[in-house]
Amino acid sequence: MDTVIVLFNRDLRVHDHPALVAACRRARAVIPLFVLDETIPAGNRRGFLLQCLADLRAGLRARGGDLIVRHGDVVTETMRLARRTGAEAVFASADVTALARRRQDRLAGEAIACEFFPGVTVVPPGTLKPSGGGDHYRVFTPFWRAWTRHEHRRLLAPPRHVPTPPDLDAGRLPDPPAPGPMPGGEQAARDRAHQWIRRSLAGYADGHDDLAGDRTSRLSPYLRFGCLSPLELTRLAAGGQEFVRQLCWRDFYHQVTYAFPRINRADYRPRGRRWREEEDALQAWRAGMTGLPIVDAGMRQLLAEGWMHNRARLIVASYLVRVLGIDWRAGARHFFEHLLDGDVANNCGNWQWVAGTGNDTRPNRGFNPLRQAQRFDPEGKYVRRYVPELVDVPAAQVHRPWRLTARPSGYPLPIIEPPPG
Repeated sequence: MDTVIVLFNRDLRVHDHPALVAACRRARAVIPLFVLDETIPAGNRRGFLLQCLADLRAGLRARGGDLIVRHGDVVTETMRLARRTGAEAVFASADVTALARRRQDRLAGEAIACEFFPGVTVVPPGTLKPSGGGDHYRVFTPFWRAWTRHEHRRLLAPPRHVPTPPDLDAGRLPDPPAPGPMPGGEQAARDRAHQWIRRSLAGYADGHDDLAGDRTSRLSPYLRFGCLSPLELTRLAAGGQEFVRQLCWRDFYHQVTYAFPRINRADYRPRGRRWREEEDALQAWRAGMTGLPIVDAGMRQLLAEGWMHNRARLIVASYLVRVLGIDWRAGARHFFEHLLDGDVANNCGNWQWVAGTGNDTRPNRGFNPLRQAQRFDPEGKYVRRYVPELVDVPAAQVHRPWRLTARPSGYPLPIIEPPPG
């Protein structure tokens, strides 16, 4: 082919990028394109995305190419560029959400060839199917067994040269914010992955639930934006089965979403649950002002960092749906708005798992927040880190400040009676 557009979306990297590699092998000219949706709200995730795009542009320029940036509707801007450049095809990584698949269908309906490649997951959704019938696995454990036996595709080296036409206007990329503790981009992702695997992978199984220790990888935002190939990360972490199992959970929810694209708005397994309309309680939960320290610490970490410890996510989600009785969709929307790693498949899959409407084989499972706090933050270090009103409260009382004779200034009483624990 003469000219191919490579449409980037959740695959902001040059390593192990099947669509980019195929274009560079098969076309004389390759146009890497990202269409920036201006409706993405300002905040942590938009800033992280801009850092990722700046890094991707640098990586492509180092290989003789460039990242062409346009603003507006993805399909409209892609086709406008295709008409202007005479591009014969659009290559892109296949995705699973309803929005992504509508976009793919719209592109495929245009008068241009479209090819969609793997790369967002380790195993492409729809590849693994239960031997007993059905289009996808509904339970994780048999999926895990099939996933570990599957012969994965080979890793792809980045192209040495990306032949982007030099006369193209590269387009405006807004200045990214200064990098914080988790800077965006492929280079930062690869550096973090290699360092964490070398230093911390061996202790992951024993330490990943330690709230104060913060021993998880924090690689999920890089996977969400495709700065890291999930297949490459799986290979790098091959010695740590518990960590690889988490990557398999990510694939699991993507194949569920592929089969059930309404996962963000409809119960996967309807239970007939009646949810409470409690706007004041919901707002207290969002703000980290429920009066239950372990819940408030997690919610404040989310607002401050755009990230939350995995164990804290289970605790705060269970509190919202099991204790307050509020619809899981309200929690999923708040998480999606603030999490750097917020994506539809994992976010809504996990929320439905906690709510008992998803893929959990024990739909009535609950997490007592006080017992979780005592087990995973026994000295209260995590709570004190994010709830400064409790910084001087001793460990013995930090998880139950309502029992103190003198209530900490500025910290509320529990909005409902605390669970036993």
